[in-house]
Amino acid sequence: MQGVLSGFAVIAVVIAVGYLIGRRGHLGENGPEVLTRLAFHVATPALLFTTLSRADLSVILSGRLLITALCTAATAGAFVAVGALRGWGVGRTTIGALCSSYLNAGNLGIPIAAYVLGDASLIAPVLLFQQILVTPLALTVLDLSGAESGSGGKDPLWKRLTTPLRNPLALSSLAGVTVAATGWSVPGPLGDPVALIGNMSIPAVLLALGISLCGSSLPGGPGPDRLPVLLSTALKSVGQPLLAWFLAAEVFGLDGEPLLQVVVVAALPAAQNMFTYASRYQVGERLARESILLSTLASAPVMVGVAAVLG
Repeated sequence: MQGVLSGFAVIAVVIAVGYLIGRRGHLGENGPEVLTRLAFHVATPALLFTTLSRADLSVILSGRLLITALCTAATAGAFVAVGALRGWGVGRTTIGALCSSYLNAGNLGIPIAAYVLGDASLIAPVLLFQQILVTPLALTVLDLSGAESGSGGKDPLWKRLTTPLRNPLALSSLAGVTVAATGWSVPGPLGDPVALIGNMSIPAVLLALGISLCGSSLPGGPGPDRLPVLLSTALKSVGQPLLAWFLAAEVFGLDGEPLLQVVVVAALPAAQNMFTYASRYQVGERLARESILLSTLASAPVMVGVAAVLG
């Protein structure tokens, strides 16, 4: 229980620092954009390479990962279906689908896995699945839809088809998996600077999120994004853990500690990276920001309840 509260406290403090920075104007008007671009193009690729290059790839074959994959597909698919019916647009719907399904595995998942579930390696399959499959797929959709500049459809076919090979997050993930698969150990003079740069990723994202809150309305308030925000929050905070509970207990026959582990992981809130992607592609920024905040707030009592019932 203390691990859950500690993880949320860390996130809240860093976001609060970003909010104060924004209020005082220390980074100027372009502060959030600079932090976002730093995270997207430099820090997060370095973090992904460092994390995945040290991962045990055998964990990707675990049954628990299959449950996570099914829950991710189901909740994202539900949001996409509603988004298509309501005409929310490809880019906006993609961001909402990510906020409905993409777990905060790196920033909050690791401390919770370590302190609540007793094994930090439990989160490794989720990290691999999200970074190797979900992230490149989602960013490819955003690139091909022309979410940032409206020019995606004008690019040559070969350029659109090779989008994943030019995305820094996809490239760093692929490089990390390649290193892990070969068993090569990155030399210290090379790996240490990359790891140091990667350490900027999570603070940069959280600070940018905090700065963006200055002058913002309350999450879930009136506006065109209200329904998408509430839908993504409900799917992420309630739908995903309930589905994980059903699949783990009724389909895969898990109980006891394995069941607790699967449901707690599914109850993780939306990752802060979703705000980075929304800002980078200039689509659904309010949707991402408010969904992250609401799902983070909602996940705390959900996790406490899951731990009380299954723990």
